[in-house]
Amino acid sequence: MAARKVFKTMRIRRLLNMAIASSLFFALATLGSVQKSEDKVTADSALAELSAGNAHHVAHRYQHPHETAERQRQLVSGQYPHAEILSCSDSRVPPEVIFDQGLGDLFIVRVAGNVVSDTELGSLEYGAEHLHVPLLVVLGHQHCGAVTAAVEGGEAEGHIGALIKLLRPAVEKTRGLPGDPVENAVKANVEMVVKQLRTSTPILAELVSQGKLKVVGAIYSLDTGKVTWLPNTP
Repeated sequence: MAARKVFKTMRIRRLLNMAIASSLFFALATLGSVQKSEDKVTADSALAELSAGNAHHVAHRYQHPHETAERQRQLVSGQYPHAEILSCSDSRVPPEVIFDQGLGDLFIVRVAGNVVSDTELGSLEYGAEHLHVPLLVVLGHQHCGAVTAAVEGGEAEGHIGALIKLLRPAVEKTRGLPGDPVENAVKANVEMVVKQLRTSTPILAELVSQGKLKVVGAIYSLDTGKVTWLPNTP
């Protein structure tokens, strides 16, 4: 009787060990497959995926990719985003939604007016250098409140003035041009930030020159939900 009990215990342990080994093998194989597929992502393929995702948003036919429990488990040991987005903090412009992306897909830095100071730059450098993200998108948007404040001028309260200061060059560059002054400044700001990032030394400029990073500009329409890629920025 005792021998039978011992044999049964050993059999249960053997089965448990087999199950654990099988689960570990599956997890490692899945992670390897995820990392391998992420390694194949290029700036152009990432840009095409964002464009397709935005088309889903415009049509309100979301695929909601990478939102499963399995995807969440896959990302525990590391992240492999295929694009980083510098976007405004505006609650109406959430990148994961307007590009129909999921967990681990985007490395996002959000700040009012999508401007760049050392803090934002450091985050973007991390994404490009350490996570090997091939595409960086500077995303402005229609009716930006921060840009509107910069256009209207006057004294800003608290630390908001630091943001306004970074937006003033775009306002001055477009002053007196035909069209809406806010939308003109939004576009100019995106273009200027794209140039700033492309030439930022020592990290981003080097990656751009090596063809490892593409920096592009885009503007999101609150009216239609469409993202328009700016000419000469891709």
